Amino acid sequence: MEIGVIGLPRSGKTTMFNALTKGKAEIGTYTIAGANVGVAKVSDPRLDKLDEMFHPKRRVPAEVKYIDVAAPTKDELSGAFLAHLSQADGLLHVVRAFRDDNVPHSEGSVDAERDVKLLDLELNFSDLTIIEKRMQKIAASLKGAKPPEREAYAKEEALLARLKTTLEGETPIREQELSEDERKAISGYQFLSAKPLLIVFNIGEGQLKQAGALEEGWRKKFKRPHVDVAVLCGKLEMELAQLEEEEAQVFRADMGISEAALNRIIRLSYDLLGLISFFTHVSDEIRAWTIRRDTAAVHAAGKIHTDMERGFIRAEVISYDDLMKCGSIAEGKKHGLLRVEGKTYIVQDGDVITFLFNV
Repeated sequence: MEIGVIGLPRSGKTTMFNALTKGKAEIGTYTIAGANVGVAKVSDPRLDKLDEMFHPKRRVPAEVKYIDVAAPTKDELSGAFLAHLSQADGLLHVVRAFRDDNVPHSEGSVDAERDVKLLDLELNFSDLTIIEKRMQKIAASLKGAKPPEREAYAKEEALLARLKTTLEGETPIREQELSEDERKAISGYQFLSAKPLLIVFNIGEGQLKQAGALEEGWRKKFKRPHVDVAVLCGKLEMELAQLEEEEAQVFRADMGISEAALNRIIRLSYDLLGLISFFTHVSDEIRAWTIRRDTAAVHAAGKIHTDMERGFIRAEVISYDDLMKCGSIAEGKKHGLLRVEGKTYIVQDGDVITFLFNV
């Protein structure tokens, strides 16, 4: 999973990036041409239990890549900003909600709700630019196109025109009513406003007691299809991320913080993107893999290696819960809980799978 971290200048975007990746990126020192890239390990208690059961030499958790991109400006949206974010699976928008006289707001005042709308408009503007350029190319291509080509171009043009009209009405693509075929048709454009969005309001330490109420209010206002909301104190979480986990847990407990920022953001991101995890245990290695919900076994195998997808024979599957009850794969097999599944089996969250293949 790859998440693009975006936000207006001085929103605490890079601070939040450091909190999520345990990184030490310098604040505000890079330009639009560059980006901070970090990888976070996905904490999953199920992997811990499987590790205790199998005692493998190697334990590999799933990973999330975060790309912290410099704040956009209108004349740079189509360049490096797009290049860094176009391949992201989702976007994390850091919105400033803290007050600090030493860090003046780029818009002159702290207004979180205004800032959400400002960056939404920037993303919409980016997509409108792409649509307008593509429609110009279609118009030119239609002049010399043959009948079958004309039909395809006309269909594409009609879809883009509909997206354009709705974007101009300030509705992002992710919230537009599109069929599955239409979503597949526009997937190659990598529209930014089509990507799932997690809005993270960055509060100050003095606002921690109000965090729950603030989040509830902002969630009522901004949660929509493919959009969710969280409230975090980026500065505090960045400091905690540099501590040993046990020490950090003590500090969180003292401050009434129930969950580490990274774990919470990953959990919300998985829900937003419709992701699940399955596990494999082979060659003395236990590993977690991330796939989209409703993925068939043959394609899950391809997540591990293309050879496994191409030469797929079958999958031996046991659910995590059944495995924990049995205590071992052998016991699961004895009780009929280890199943043999074919290519079309839809992998479930927590499945422990051994793929058999031949190439």
